[in-house]
Amino acid sequence: MAATAFTCLGENLLFIKENVDRSLSRAGRRDTIHIMAVTKGHPREAWEAALDAGLTLFGENRVQEAEAKYGRGVPGGELHLIGHLQRNKARRAAELFACVQSIDKSETARELDRHASALGKTIPIFLEVNTSKEESKFGYADREALLRDLPEILGCAALRVAGLMTIGPLTDDEGAVRRAFSSLCGLFDELRTTQGLQSLTNLSMGMSHDYGIAIEEGATMIRIGTALFGKRPSA
Repeated sequence: MAATAFTCLGENLLFIKENVDRSLSRAGRRDTIHIMAVTKGHPREAWEAALDAGLTLFGENRVQEAEAKYGRGVPGGELHLIGHLQRNKARRAAELFACVQSIDKSETARELDRHASALGKTIPIFLEVNTSKEESKFGYADREALLRDLPEILGCAALRVAGLMTIGPLTDDEGAVRRAFSSLCGLFDELRTTQGLQSLTNLSMGMSHDYGIAIEEGATMIRIGTALFGKRPSA
């Protein structure tokens, strides 16, 4: 039974879906947007409430928090790692997560590949790009850095490059947010066309405060925490 603290989740989800539809309409798109429920900082009851509301895609920032909360995985759902992955946590990440959205080094990819191969798994990964150029954020600094690592990452037999991910700049300047998301969409298109990377099907960008802009700029997946669950207890 989901905790009463999340009784407004269904109403929040309906509001988000209505906003998603409006953003798609403004962009002239008729795509399906995947809504990820970001449960970081929330108790397991948040996941239960989201699952009850029909959501099946979940995101956590830290390996250790996800382990403590879910043990060996989320029954009835798919768990993605959306926070930075340290190489020494690659084995545990390979065991727990269905997808890792935060690969920004070939060394990390190789380590994850090694453990995925030992488990007999193929793990979808997203390449993270620091489109806001903020020093506090992880991700490839630019297109050139990503392209340098790409051949080595594509050589990881137990990994499948399935998408790109970014975190938009935290600013009231809508133009800056739009440019960040647009640049990732441009790179996404380039990798699919000039690089022939047809496995690349997901563009993960947009959070509670900027998902509408992200959808207008081409997002296929949005990562929503606060707008679904309210402020985190630790916030």
